[in-house]
Amino acid sequence: MHLLLIEDDEALGDVVRRGLESYGYRVVWQKDGTAGYDAASTGAFDAVILDLMLPGLDGLALLQGLRSAGIRTPVLCLTARSAVGDRVTGLEAGADDYLTKPFAFEELLARLRALLRRPRDLVVPETLTAGSLSLAPADRRVTVAGRLIDMAPREFDVLEYLLRHAGLTVSREVLLLRVWGHGTAPRANVVDVTVSRLRRRLRAAGWTGQIVAVPAYGYRLLVPLPPADA
Repeated sequence: MHLLLIEDDEALGDVVRRGLESYGYRVVWQKDGTAGYDAASTGAFDAVILDLMLPGLDGLALLQGLRSAGIRTPVLCLTARSAVGDRVTGLEAGADDYLTKPFAFEELLARLRALLRRPRDLVVPETLTAGSLSLAPADRRVTVAGRLIDMAPREFDVLEYLLRHAGLTVSREVLLLRVWGHGTAPRANVVDVTVSRLRRRLRAAGWTGQIVAVPAYGYRLLVPLPPADA
């Protein structure tokens, strides 16, 4: 499981991160709200552990922003605010569970496991589209203007992930994790090579959208604009 920890307290964050990693979780730790939102908004995590009192962007605003953007990743809030009204505010903002500080790590772990067992509140469309491009996840079929496009399995998986996050910047690290997984050690430039091949296939098929490189970070899929009215 891939977890995002957003916590500005160095000592607490280090304890939580090391504790979770000792149970086999992969943890990305962000220490301010702005960086935490950028990471969480990719939708690349199985759960988020969120402190509500953060520098940069308040945790409640961060949570509301995620939910407004349609990110349904389970969120466990951590906070020193123990009043009932504060807990209700967090839950109404979109939190899935709430744990007040100080807490026992064993309780955090139990609540996290309970969240991860819940069915994800996601609606997965049967077909993902971007202009003339259509991708059917169940059938693993890609078409451009109705014409079937052959592509390698990894190219398909990268395209599917970018389509699910169209308009958002997806890091190379996230693509490696989601497409190649934990158990492999692909060569350093495998993401760039795969995206380059994918671009060539789509361009040759006549797709007018773009997969743009974000320097030193990753890629963003841009949906083509509809043609202007004559």
